[in-house]
Amino acid sequence: MTTRYEGGCHCGAVRFRVDVEDHRAVTCNCSVCAKKGYLHVIVPPERFAILRGEDALTVYTFNTHVAKHMFCRTCGVHPFYRPRSHPDDWDVNARFRVETFDGQNWEASVDAIRDRRS
Repeated sequence: MTTRYEGGCHCGAVRFRVDVEDHRAVTCNCSVCAKKGYLHVIVPPERFAILRGEDALTVYTFNTHVAKHMFCRTCGVHPFYRPRSHPDDWDVNARFRVETFDGQNWEASVDAIRDRRS
């Protein structure tokens, strides 16, 4: 069963909608996810929509520049991004059942989540 959620940044400039089937989140210990406290719920593009504020988003990339870390330029909150593991999908910062991903050993660990989407 799919559940629809709406979310956004702290100041409200950015709003999104996501339809989630699997209410489990993945926590990653890579440097950027650990610093942000990000919990990952990955969904295909047809289950995600930016409702407003796309023009308020700033993109940060590093290392391979595949992941597109998006955050609100006003309040700095990172509500979603395009992940390196699923570059065509959306990764929403959510609080569900949490599983651990070893981002410090990314290459050895990525296969465990490649087939996972919510």
